[in-house]
Amino acid sequence: MHVPTPEEIRARRELLGMKQADLAEKAGISQSMVARIERGSVDPRVSTLRKIVGVLNAMEKPRVTAARVMHTPVICVGIDDPITRAADIMEKHGISQVPVLEGGIPVGCISESAILSAINNRATHRAPGDQVRYYMESGFPTVPKDTDIETVIRILEHHHAVLVMDGGRVAGVITTHDLISLVRNH
Repeated sequence: MHVPTPEEIRARRELLGMKQADLAEKAGISQSMVARIERGSVDPRVSTLRKIVGVLNAMEKPRVTAARVMHTPVICVGIDDPITRAADIMEKHGISQVPVLEGGIPVGCISESAILSAINNRATHRAPGDQVRYYMESGFPTVPKDTDIETVIRILEHHHAVLVMDGGRVAGVITTHDLISLVRNH
């Protein structure tokens, strides 16, 4: 067993964003003991070191990023696609909106309410055209692949989906359903 130095213990604790009091509570020892161990002013028992190392190891969970949670391929439509294609895709996949991409770059989204608007415009003979471009709404927020999942969760509190970008192009999508799957799998 590698016996960590006082500096290694302090560095790992700080890297994990823990305070001495947090480590002490989780390890079942006093905060002053953690402070003395980190200063090197006390030679702790092996059992105490095992508790500290156990807590630090447990806290070192792998970082979950957008790239790990996103799903592909992204179900989408193009700006010049007919609105009927968007409706067919949504019905086929049981979704209420899809991103609109142009050359892999997001330019908007099309939703069920936009399709209802298109149907209404057709019925009243006010249809500007049959293409998605005439009915699309503002697009979904985008994040880089290495964005931490906590940031994605905060965004999804206000949006239906987040597009994950890689090199300026859409690489995947994350919805609240994906987060539910993440909880179930962990």
